[in-house]
Amino acid sequence: MALLPRPPEATTAPATAVPEDLAAATTPDAPASVPLPEPAPRRKSPAEPRTAAAPRTAEEAAGRGATAEAAGPGARPGPGPGHRHRVAVLALDGVMPFELGIPQRIFGRARDAEGRPLYDVVTCSVRPPGPVDTDADFAVLVENGPETLATADTLVVPTSYELGPVYDEGVLTPELAAALAHVRPGTRLVSICTGVYVLAAAGYLDGRPATTHWASAEHFQRLFPQIRVDADVLFIDDGDVLTSAGVAAGIDLCLHLVRRDHGTAVANDVARRTVVPPHRDGGQAQYVHRPVPEPQVATTSAARAWALGRLNEPIQLRDMAEQESMSVRTFTRRFREEAGISPGQWLTRQRVERARHLLESSDLSVDQVARDAGFGTAQSMRQHLQAALGVTPTTYRRTFRAGAGGRDGGGVGTGPVGNAG
Repeated sequence: MALLPRPPEATTAPATAVPEDLAAATTPDAPASVPLPEPAPRRKSPAEPRTAAAPRTAEEAAGRGATAEAAGPGARPGPGPGHRHRVAVLALDGVMPFELGIPQRIFGRARDAEGRPLYDVVTCSVRPPGPVDTDADFAVLVENGPETLATADTLVVPTSYELGPVYDEGVLTPELAAALAHVRPGTRLVSICTGVYVLAAAGYLDGRPATTHWASAEHFQRLFPQIRVDADVLFIDDGDVLTSAGVAAGIDLCLHLVRRDHGTAVANDVARRTVVPPHRDGGQAQYVHRPVPEPQVATTSAARAWALGRLNEPIQLRDMAEQESMSVRTFTRRFREEAGISPGQWLTRQRVERARHLLESSDLSVDQVARDAGFGTAQSMRQHLQAALGVTPTTYRRTFRAGAGGRDGGGVGTGPVGNAG
């Protein structure tokens, strides 16, 4: 994909009370994003896409090619040994260059232990190879046409400011409908920001949860009332269809997919190379402009750093508030303003991440991991991991640490695998 110069265009809420005891509970708080679900049962063909021209046949809407079902968390069977998961990025006119580059930057940097690429990332257009306008003062030369979509294991649709009837009326253009007809059943679908309008107009999101940029969420919900819109989260993972909030949330979602496919170690390595946090706290609420923002003198960063250094100990809300010399009520309010979630939700999330790291990288028993992560008991950790990741500790370790010599204690069995990616 090359850059081409483009000629100039003609100018044309109150805080919720939080229990003081923030030690691991049996019922975890709901996360701000929806992480790591098990691949949903093979997605059926989408509802008939809404097109600005004559509707396509059911066969065309379903696409063509063999259907693939997930063989494990995030895994997709390929045509043979050595198959590399292919990510196709659909560049539409008016695409934002930043979002267009996110999949290549994240998936393209993922490597296995031997340094081999884990993904094959290709960019394609709805037209034959040629220039595609961006929202900047240059175009990009896209060397792959819509037929490339037939080879994709994952399709990513970045945001575009020139969606036309897709944005205005919720219908696909004939050109876009014809391109999406190449998508095979079972392909994992991903949108960044307003790219979700394309998935919605194609019928892939009917009856499902989705998110988009907070500034577009109300319009999106009016246009697609059959979709359950959540404007507060950074991304939503609904198994085989994933949607992100605006702009940089696309990085969060792509890192989540790498983590879902290959574990935290690979995702953390990509994050370090990209110089971004491997996981951001909170949701979009912390980025929404408030007409009269409350002046903020103090922060809660010292309390968070204090808590991270003692996750294996019982942590009380009043202890965190004392680190900032605040009352519990003021601290809770400030914490929500800064992190977008309650102190209890934040603490649970940090303990889940610590448990994931230990399950992947150590031979500690499940009982010991539970103690070191601050859950106290293996049963408590199992409940939290099941809620957050959809899998038990034993299943998670077996998936992301094949051949580990860990001792699974505490009577924690594999149990039925939930919605884990």
